[in-house]
Amino acid sequence: MRHARVLAVAALAVPLIAVVAFAQSSVSAVPDNAPVAVAPLEIDFSKTRPGDATAGQAKASTCAACHGADGNSPIDIYPRLAGQSERYVARQVALIANGQRNEGAVAAMVPFVQNLTAQDMRDIGAYFATQKSGAGVADDAQVSEGPYAGMKFFEIGQKLYRGGDASRGIPACIACHGPTGTGNPGPAYPHIGGQYAGYVAQRLQRYRAGQTGETDAAQFKIMAQVSQALTGQEIQALASYVQGLHDRADDATVAAAPAQP
Repeated sequence: MRHARVLAVAALAVPLIAVVAFAQSSVSAVPDNAPVAVAPLEIDFSKTRPGDATAGQAKASTCAACHGADGNSPIDIYPRLAGQSERYVARQVALIANGQRNEGAVAAMVPFVQNLTAQDMRDIGAYFATQKSGAGVADDAQVSEGPYAGMKFFEIGQKLYRGGDASRGIPACIACHGPTGTGNPGPAYPHIGGQYAGYVAQRLQRYRAGQTGETDAAQFKIMAQVSQALTGQEIQALASYVQGLHDRADDATVAAAPAQP
């Protein structure tokens, strides 16, 4: 099977979100219905200052085992955090700490984030925001049957990412996540370019299921609505396309690098 890295171009849309989850490499996945001890607190970011990336690097040391020292996790069961916005990372850590996110292996992270202050969360987010995200490859195997027969697998995802499908009420993803998947730190739409396909697919499936413990679920509801009409094949193809999504400048940097002895 051949592979290709792919790029997006501008169009209009709403988001396709792949979210942040911290995990410990020595901890197995926790069932969704496992009891979870949560922090009895509301995390207030209004009383914090902008994150300090230098301080955040030290505070993020416990994340390195699963997510890599720079946020580029070494194995695909843990999401990439590098390049994610400060605000997005801090919010996801807060949701895990207070138990509003407890699905699967996420629950195992509660002990590691529960005692963090709101400022700690912003500092950790600031550190990962300064790191350069890597990217994978997209699957370019040809589809042999079904409505997309004749297309390459990643092209199904590319079509939806760039233009959506108005006939089914599926918006494109590019306006909120950008042509290279860098997201938008203002409304905290996440960086998804280069994210592992397995993780993206898992998140889309959860959005499609429509179940969340978030008390402020506005963004979740947007994604739940977006993903309702997606087929399983389309979810996998979108995930593959996103995995290969990256800035063309990255290719130039790789080409210019001196050969290793």
